Amino acid sequence: MYDIIIIGGGPAGLTAALYALRAQKSVLVLERMGIGGQIALSEKIENFPGVLSISGQEFADALLAQVESFGGEIRYENVIEVKPGKVKTVVCETEKYLGKAVILATGVKNRQLGADGEESLIGRGVSFCAVCDGRFFKDKDVAVIGGGNTALQEAKYLSGIAKTVYLIHRRDEFRAEEWIIKQLKECENVKWIISATVDKFCGEERLTGLDLNLLKDGTKSHIDVEGAFVAVGQVPQNENFGGLINLTSDGYAAAGENCATNQKGIFVAGDCRKKDIRQLTTAVGDGSVAALAACKFLEENQ
Repeated sequence: MYDIIIIGGGPAGLTAALYALRAQKSVLVLERMGIGGQIALSEKIENFPGVLSISGQEFADALLAQVESFGGEIRYENVIEVKPGKVKTVVCETEKYLGKAVILATGVKNRQLGADGEESLIGRGVSFCAVCDGRFFKDKDVAVIGGGNTALQEAKYLSGIAKTVYLIHRRDEFRAEEWIIKQLKECENVKWIISATVDKFCGEERLTGLDLNLLKDGTKSHIDVEGAFVAVGQVPQNENFGGLINLTSDGYAAAGENCATNQKGIFVAGDCRKKDIRQLTTAVGDGSVAALAACKFLEENQ
């Protein structure tokens, strides 16, 4: 029996564990893949307060060591179901765990294009967050792939940093709102490539360019870029909890800034929660809020 079971070992989950442990609660962290979540793939983190520069993996390792130093328990399990009640049962593929409170910190998964070379070059030129990684491409040529608001906002942000921004979209019309399209058309260093898809992310050690398929005439093209920002959406990892807590129409946990769900004793933290901004700082902020809320819940329901 644990006081708090945390599902997800990314920045939100590990921060929640740290705060709960410091409140003298027994804590189990269940992680399906690897500690650190998506931040572990970042080549450098330079936008976290008080840290000049650190790799994503170093950040994740340090956070894990901090949690373990306070006695936190980490197990690698794939959670299938959480059964509510005064005592929650967390059902995994091989084991069942009991907890008085649960924090869901499952994060999101970035949608990938599925093109050759994409997976192997993540963190080495291929990114999913311009705010996180844009400054590493100052005065360099980059590409943004996507046609929604997020893609165009990323391109607008990068236009103030990069030498040239290629905006690549598979259709000849954008899904983004007119105001951001208008703003972007006023940026002289943004080059539009429409009705095109990415066939291959080129490069061995680092990204060097993109092979493109021009859909209107079926011809091939190539552009030299050192950075490519894929902005075709994110998928919250809440698919196993749709019958447990309220989710939005696009799958995010419907919880506010207090991180409390509609299910008593179950909280949510990080990118899997409905929110406007998803950054490392907001993830760790959610982790601390959710942990303190869970501790308060335990104290009030002893």
